[in-house]
Amino acid sequence: MFDLDEAFGPHGPLARTLPGFTPRRSQLAMASRVARAIGNRAPLVVEAGTGTGKTFAYLVPALLSGKRVLISTGTRTLQDQLFNKDLPLVASAIGVPAKVALLKGRSNYLCHYRFKQLSGQRSVSGTRDRTLVRVERWSSVTKSGDLAEVPDLGDAHPLWPQLTSTRDNCLGAKCADAARCHVFEARRRAVEADVVIVNHHLLLADLALKEDGFGDLLGAADAVILDEAHQIPDLATQFFGTRLGSRQVELMLRDTRAELTQLSLNTALLAVELGDVEKALAALAEALRAMPRAATPGHEWLAADTPMADAAENLARSLRVLGEALGEQGRGAGITQCAARANELAARVETVIHAEENEGARSVELTQRGFTLSLLPFDVAGRFSQMAAETRAAWVFTSATLSVGEDFAHFTSRLGLAEAETLAIPSPFDFESQALLYLPPKLPDPASPAHTQAVVDLSVPLIEASAGGAFVLFTSHRALQRAADLLRSRWAEIGDHPLLVQGEAPREQLLRRFRESGNAVLLGTASFWEGVDVKGDALRLVIIEKLPFASPDDALTRARIEHLKAQGGNAFREYQLPEAALALKQGVGRLIRSETDRGVVVICDPRIIDKPYGRVFRASLPPMPVTRVAHEAEAFLRRIAGTPAAGGELVRVAGDAV
Repeated sequence: MFDLDEAFGPHGPLARTLPGFTPRRSQLAMASRVARAIGNRAPLVVEAGTGTGKTFAYLVPALLSGKRVLISTGTRTLQDQLFNKDLPLVASAIGVPAKVALLKGRSNYLCHYRFKQLSGQRSVSGTRDRTLVRVERWSSVTKSGDLAEVPDLGDAHPLWPQLTSTRDNCLGAKCADAARCHVFEARRRAVEADVVIVNHHLLLADLALKEDGFGDLLGAADAVILDEAHQIPDLATQFFGTRLGSRQVELMLRDTRAELTQLSLNTALLAVELGDVEKALAALAEALRAMPRAATPGHEWLAADTPMADAAENLARSLRVLGEALGEQGRGAGITQCAARANELAARVETVIHAEENEGARSVELTQRGFTLSLLPFDVAGRFSQMAAETRAAWVFTSATLSVGEDFAHFTSRLGLAEAETLAIPSPFDFESQALLYLPPKLPDPASPAHTQAVVDLSVPLIEASAGGAFVLFTSHRALQRAADLLRSRWAEIGDHPLLVQGEAPREQLLRRFRESGNAVLLGTASFWEGVDVKGDALRLVIIEKLPFASPDDALTRARIEHLKAQGGNAFREYQLPEAALALKQGVGRLIRSETDRGVVVICDPRIIDKPYGRVFRASLPPMPVTRVAHEAEAFLRRIAGTPAAGGELVRVAGDAV
């Protein structure tokens, strides 16, 4: 068995086996701390800059420990990469065979019970489309039941939710198909594995909801390693809160009717109760949409004797009546489950509308398809830390963005990790020579209507100088769309560059086209600020429209602000500023992803220089040279892209000019 020094050494198994592996002291330092945390079953928080090799730095000690390890990721992409590539590579290199399981959320697996219901309904109606036929053929041969195996069946396909179960509608051990349940089988394999790879949503569901009847993943783990851990505080707030979505009510009504039909019961007996729920749901939706937009995030939207409060109370009451009527049927596990769901949904409505002010922040989210009512706790630190401690496992949190100026207090305080050891490992990349930070002068205030136009005006010559290869990142969809319209009107000035706009194609398709073209310009919002890895020459320029302060209307943001104010704290300094600094760090991190990447980051927000808090943002960024001169940024880009100099020789790029 290798020790860590040997494993990561210049003549060790990783260097001998893996092409391109380079020993790094920082990687070994992280691996040593992870090993110590696992051995002591202690909490550890590690910020590992891009290029550190943090994945190997936690996989090697996890495998060498011989312990049962749960690894959680923020994205399916990283989950699949760990399972299909990284873990097999490392295990083979160090000669430690491990039984590994990949576990996704239940919404990824075919539910035999729901599938039979759907097939029966389609047979009666005579509509059996090609996709359903493909699923039927696949279902007879699949071992995993993972719907990702079905060609041309994306998770946005309307059939997908009808083929899967949810925590609400799963019949559990009472299901007639329990013996061949893919979810149960996947979790059984996970409980028996040495290493289990999950995602944050599934992990937090286990932590907060305790999935009964499907195996205790956390209770069986010696260590829990959370990659992309910067997402955990907000996700934990959502999981520890109470949410009621109109879609949940609609699905419960759909399933109830399906169960009644399957049992050949007279649906007329419950037509009044079902209809009353539908009417109450529609009335609440109408009341919410009639509410002034500015009032949506406020405290008063469910004040007593308002149309919203009355409509919400009526929905809860009609759900209770339906639940009681279904319970009186006394026939079948499906009917019993629907009764329980109706009562549970009623309880959620009541929890939200009757909550005291100190319990959390109430919010309404409106979409084209419906609404969601939420009660979000002000603070989850105590609950999270207690639940994590009860697992008696080591908890290792790692990401490229966990500290603000090497201070971890913002992250650790939100999760109750005051006693956790912390470690900050800077990126090994040479930002001094690989990158340039351009902070344009004399831009309009970010709140000004002229700001987006100014961003486009300064972007055009930069995009021309870089010959495309640019991300332009926005903090709102409205600004993105406005910029897209403005850029299209001037596209002839820039040249033959594909313009890719978020929302006009699926995210992965846009990224694939961006990588393949080598000279595209991609406009994106939040989902492109993190978790996007474009190495090589395809990305040379990242333009950031504004400092990414979260909207105060956002439910999660408002919950934290109100809590800190009530505690006498400074919500801006203690929450909004560090959150924005971490988000900016993520956006800037899209540019330099390897030792050979080069490029320019442009931040089009004068507050980073003009406001005293701007230094917090600047201190959180990699140590890049800074310029405020446009032609210096353009000259840097022309040298990288090989585009002709405009008006003479290239200007030498300045050092830190701020």
